[in-house]
Amino acid sequence: LSASRSARSVYRGFSFPRMDLDALSGFKDPIAALDEEDADKAAAAEEQDARAKAEIVHIRVQQRNGRKCITTVQGLNQDLDLKRILKVIKKQHCCNGTVVDADAEGKNMGEVLQLQGDQRANVNKFLVDNELHPADKIKIHGHG
Repeated sequence: LSASRSARSVYRGFSFPRMDLDALSGFKDPIAALDEEDADKAAAAEEQDARAKAEIVHIRVQQRNGRKCITTVQGLNQDLDLKRILKVIKKQHCCNGTVVDADAEGKNMGEVLQLQGDQRANVNKFLVDNELHPADKIKIHGHG
């Protein structure tokens, strides 16, 4: 009888189990575990969003001075030979262009193709026809 009383305490006729301090050492907070899971899910979703954004190719036109403009192509896969792509586009569409390393300029955009004139439609058609990038992952910016 004394052994059962030592494991339980009695208060006004109700019996309560006594707390063992050793049982507290293995305690895991269920709320903290949920917070960790949410943080992991959020990090995974953020990483997936970053990859999805990285897969999109942006074709923009920028006004220089007067009627002059340049077309920039950003977000192409770095495994592609951008100089060869540029060479073919320049020859097909009779324009000049260059590959600019925007990372060196501190813009963290990777390598960007620059072409003289408004070549948005031509570049889009070239990328889709040669299967360098899917059409639904190409975003054309600007008016026209």
